[in-house]
Amino acid sequence: MLEGKSAIITGGASGMGRAAALRLASEGARVCLLDTNQEKLTEAKMEIEKNNGIAWSFVCDISQPKQVRQAVEEAANGWGRIDIVFANAGIVGVLAPIETMDEENWEKVMNVNLTGTFLTVKYAIPYLKKQGGSIIITSSVSGNRVFSQSGFSAYSSSKAAQAAFAKMAALELAKYNIRVNAICPGGINTDFGQSIKRAPDLEKVSIPVTFPEGDKPLEKRSGKPGQIADLVHFLASEASEHISGTEIFIDGAESLLRG
Repeated sequence: MLEGKSAIITGGASGMGRAAALRLASEGARVCLLDTNQEKLTEAKMEIEKNNGIAWSFVCDISQPKQVRQAVEEAANGWGRIDIVFANAGIVGVLAPIETMDEENWEKVMNVNLTGTFLTVKYAIPYLKKQGGSIIITSSVSGNRVFSQSGFSAYSSSKAAQAAFAKMAALELAKYNIRVNAICPGGINTDFGQSIKRAPDLEKVSIPVTFPEGDKPLEKRSGKPGQIADLVHFLASEASEHISGTEIFIDGAESLLRG
């Protein structure tokens, strides 16, 4: 149980973030949802409250320092503590060959995925230090095990950097009893893929990869947001009190085929 604890969840309005928020709230945690989509934030907050959970929500672009700092400070001041940070928000950007990729696209992906993670962790540290806690960062199989996805250079680079950041933070923060881990999902059944845009010349760098017997060795399907939520709950709880500085792959062994 997470009774009396408080959690910050970025990208908390939908998909894996929303599922994790519902799970942590069901275990007694107060959850603060950060996202850019006001409508989905309101829906997620209402769903949590409908199930007798406690939630706050803030419209927040995690690439903007002032917005992140304000949201974290308001949650911490309102609840008196922060125990759990799920740095989950991220974007893929426009998939494109490196040669023709817009610099603005590269910068946007890095600013949201990597700088956003840094800012979320940075501003939460003073509150986590008071009693210790858990930081969970959503990285990916991309950039850590999988390198065969055409046009994913910006996204995969940001995800590899997140995993490295988690390890650096784990060592730096261990003396404060703050654990830091990265989760690396594979394909998860959310609407995240619908936001992906592809450049017209992406096919020029495509690398055909086929698996005659399918690419989902375990369960023969994509993962579910609830399975991510189970892992986040484990890492947020005392059941994982000796785990820090590691990547945990949650992809049904899919990336072992694709690497």
